[in-house]
Amino acid sequence: MSNEILEKLFTSKMNIIYKYLVKIGCSHADAEDIVQDTLLQAIIHLEAIGSDKMGSWLFKVALNRYYDLCRKNKKLPLTSLEVEGILNIPAVEYLPENYILDDEKKKEIHRVMESLNPIYKNLLVLKYEVGLSYREIAEILDINEQTVKTYIYRARQKFRDAWRELNRE
Repeated sequence: MSNEILEKLFTSKMNIIYKYLVKIGCSHADAEDIVQDTLLQAIIHLEAIGSDKMGSWLFKVALNRYYDLCRKNKKLPLTSLEVEGILNIPAVEYLPENYILDDEKKKEIHRVMESLNPIYKNLLVLKYEVGLSYREIAEILDINEQTVKTYIYRARQKFRDAWRELNRE
């Protein structure tokens, strides 16, 4: 691979990976360390990784590093999805009492997200929090774009069902 291709690939993919790590609860410093370590591993294993698989390989290595860090620190990975992205609930005018309600809603969303299959949870974060297109998600995960669309549809359905169940209680 030429240096230009590597530079373009690494800057675009590593930026996405960094944003994703921060969105799932990784601190900025830890996300930078994970991205740097992932980049180093990619350089070391460059010859063994096909250029068409590089994006998904980088994503998987970074995610595994984050999970290792969580296990080491004995903390659970977090997510910070907002209600608007998944449920299509419009934001209300921000009044002082809405801060408390917003905090409660975030806790409920976190509970619902934790109840989802990890694949669905990751897809929802990539689509609605990181803001990736279906094509970009398919490239990162090295799966068909139609499969991504199907899984995200199912993930939204599961989220809505779990959300409704939580709010019935």
